[in-house]
Amino acid sequence: MKIAINISALGDDLDLSLFNDLGECTFFGDVSREELTGICADVDALIVNKLEVDRKLLEACPKIKYVGTFATGYNVVDIAACNDLGVTVCNAPDYSTHAVSQHTIALLLSLYGKINEYSASVNAGDWIRSKSFCYFPYPTKELYGKKFGIFGYGNIGKAVAKIAEAFGAEVIISTRTKPENCPYKYVSFEDLLKTCDIISLHCPLNESTARIIDEKAIKLMKKSAVLINTARGGLIDEKALSKALENGDLAGAGLDTVAVEPMSADNPLFKAKNCIITPHVAWTAHETRARLIGIVAGNLKAYIQGNPQNVVSRK
Repeated sequence: MKIAINISALGDDLDLSLFNDLGECTFFGDVSREELTGICADVDALIVNKLEVDRKLLEACPKIKYVGTFATGYNVVDIAACNDLGVTVCNAPDYSTHAVSQHTIALLLSLYGKINEYSASVNAGDWIRSKSFCYFPYPTKELYGKKFGIFGYGNIGKAVAKIAEAFGAEVIISTRTKPENCPYKYVSFEDLLKTCDIISLHCPLNESTARIIDEKAIKLMKKSAVLINTARGGLIDEKALSKALENGDLAGAGLDTVAVEPMSADNPLFKAKNCIITPHVAWTAHETRARLIGIVAGNLKAYIQGNPQNVVSRK
C-alpha cells in the first residue's frame, strides 16, 4: 500500500515509524493544491490534518480509497464525494480531551485572574516601584459560584464540566440533542446565553452551528459574561464579537481558534479589547500528539485488516 501523510503542524519530536510498518510512505508538509495532486496521484491512502480533500482531488487521484484525519473534526473532507467514490474516511476521536479541556480552563483563568496584565505589569517594573506589598489595578473574579455554560456535551465538554464543577461553578449544559443521564442542568441554547457567566463552546462546526455566536446571540448574553472557544473558529461571527468587546457588551473572550488560520492581519479580533488568543495550540501537548499518531496509525491498520474503526464514511 502506498500512503501519503501530511505532517504539517505535527512537530518534529514524534515517532512516525508506526506508519512505515503499514506501507510505502511519503511524508510531506505544506503544499499547494497542484503539488498535493501530484503527491497523491498514485497513492492508496491519504492522511491529512488541515488540507482540504474535495471531489476534484479524489477524482484526479482515483486510487485513493482511504482518507484519515489527524483530527476529530473532518470538515476538511468532502464526505458526500467520498461516499459517491467509495472512499472510507476515519477520524481520530477523543485524542485531545485532556489537553483541550485543560487549555479551556487556562484561557478562562487568564481572563478571570488578569494573568497577562499582571505579568506585563511586573515585567515593566511596576511592582519594583510599588510602595505596597501588592497592587491590583486589574479587577479579578472567582470562578466559584459562577454559572458555567457548556455548549456541546461530547468528551471535551464532559471533561470541562468536571473541571468547572471542581472549581465550584454551577455547570449548565446545552446541546442539539439532550444527553441521557446528564448530571447537570440542561437548558436551551437561548437560555444558556441569557443565564450563564461563562459560555464555552465544544460543538462541531457544521451548517447548523456556523456563526452560532453572532450579534443576536451576543445580545442575549450578560455584559459581564466571557466567551471561550477551543472548538472551531467558524462558530463565531468575528466582526460581531470584536464589536461587542470594543463596546463593552461582553466582558472578554478566550479563543484558541479563528475562522481562517493562520490568522490574517485584517482579522477583526486581532488585538481586540479583552481578548486572549492562542494559535490553535490547545491540542499540541506532546502526550496528546503522540496519542494522536497512535490512533491515526491504528485506524489505517484496522482498515488494511478489513475492520475499519472510527469511520465517518465508508465504502
